[in-house]
Amino acid sequence: MPTDTVSYVQSGMFSQIILDYLEGNEALKEFYHRSPDPENFRLQIEEKSVNFNVDRNLLADELLRQSVGNISKVVQHNIDLLRKPNTFTITTGHQLTLFTGPLYFIYKIVQAIKMCHELKKAYPNFDFVPVYWMASEDHDFAEINHFNYRGNRISWPQSAGGAVGRLPLGGMDDVFAEFDKLMGRSDAADQLRDLFKTAYLTSRTLAEATRKLVNHLFADLGLIVIDGDSVVLKQLFSSYIKEELLTQVANEAVRETIDNWKYSPQVAPREINLFYLGDGFRERIILQDNHYFVNNTDLRFTEAEILKELQNYPERFSPNVILRPLYQEVILPNLCYIGGGGEIAYWLELKELFGRQNVTFPLLMLRNSVLLVSAKQSQKADRLGLNWADLFMPKEQLVQKTTRRLSSVPLDFTALKQQLSAQFSHLKVLAQQTHPSFLSALAAQEQKQLKGLLNLEKKLLRAERIRLSDQIRQVTLLKEELFPGGLQERYANFAAFYETDDKLISTLLEKLNPWSKSFTIITI
Repeated sequence: MPTDTVSYVQSGMFSQIILDYLEGNEALKEFYHRSPDPENFRLQIEEKSVNFNVDRNLLADELLRQSVGNISKVVQHNIDLLRKPNTFTITTGHQLTLFTGPLYFIYKIVQAIKMCHELKKAYPNFDFVPVYWMASEDHDFAEINHFNYRGNRISWPQSAGGAVGRLPLGGMDDVFAEFDKLMGRSDAADQLRDLFKTAYLTSRTLAEATRKLVNHLFADLGLIVIDGDSVVLKQLFSSYIKEELLTQVANEAVRETIDNWKYSPQVAPREINLFYLGDGFRERIILQDNHYFVNNTDLRFTEAEILKELQNYPERFSPNVILRPLYQEVILPNLCYIGGGGEIAYWLELKELFGRQNVTFPLLMLRNSVLLVSAKQSQKADRLGLNWADLFMPKEQLVQKTTRRLSSVPLDFTALKQQLSAQFSHLKVLAQQTHPSFLSALAAQEQKQLKGLLNLEKKLLRAERIRLSDQIRQVTLLKEELFPGGLQERYANFAAFYETDDKLISTLLEKLNPWSKSFTIITI
């Protein structure tokens, strides 16, 4: 292959707002603080140093409490570093997807770790630690209760309500049995079996299982796992929760932003951007007639009552998608958030909110995107005369390009169409010297003949596709292998690749550039 990258622009996989963000479009610059270029981290460090007010010892103690019994020496060291004022975090977050869910779960975390390494080289007087924020308070169970392994959807068939991190793990024996049956017999496969059993068959909740899983994969790389579903951390954020209850500042700030840009909003704010967490439920808090109601329950509070509830039970108040980023940036000495296209798009809606709350807006880094290929698939692409950009094309476009490239006859009638148009242009000059009705007849004839050429071109292309059907079948099969259900990284689970190469994570750490603006193609 001539290249091991395909630019995000060339890939055709990103929305306009993300392309504008990557290209530094002027119209978008007012919606973020600084671009995530390495040199801008100096300014971010200086600002966050002044603007971070949380007791670092309290934060570190809570992180140690959360990690008790499941922590490596490297993670212990990184948590201790957070006690020092010259230590900052690089954070990514994700849902508690079953067995990590899609591949990009892994890519986000590796990128955060690699970025910390690179920043330490650039700014040796500071320390940088990677953080994975577990979205333990999310309640969209349907998004997280499955993963795809070698074309098979492995699901956890359980009814669920409330914060997913609190879910008990009943039925995981059956999930493991299905996974075990599909896996091969190798040392790497046995490692995956043990990892699944250790995480999911010895834990009480989904949050605990996810922490064990992530710690096993990344603990030796110093990754700190944080769970926002915490009394201590909610206390640190309680003044912002109080302001949201009393003034609805988030709704006003975010609506002002999305009313002044040209993009479709990624998320829309509520009047109150908080949920109330209870046993088995997480429901919106609604303000109506000077009372606070918890949706779909009998719970209601006066202003004084809900403020007392917040004081006594801060853990019962859960930020929604609008306030969760603010929560993260208040409690962590964070410099940069790494997220996917959809995440970056909604973070861009939040800068005004951060400004009103006097919280430093983080640098926003689009997560790394990767296409994993086997040596056999790479050789097959070479043999078929394909480059990686070709394989990112929509299937029909790829088939047409392949047919034209392999055909021994010219399939592009562009030159003939141009010749025909030139002839009719000459005729139009003559026609202007006759009756006007001749011009109309001439235009109709031109369209008829152009349409005829187009039909002939389509028929010839169709005939060549039939003649070249074997080669085209090989191309489409390769496309389907590398892009199952769309992008590989949004569909496939890491297990299928780890089973082939148990050095997958170290390979990613070596190959990925955290500041890349291209898909990285990695042969494993």
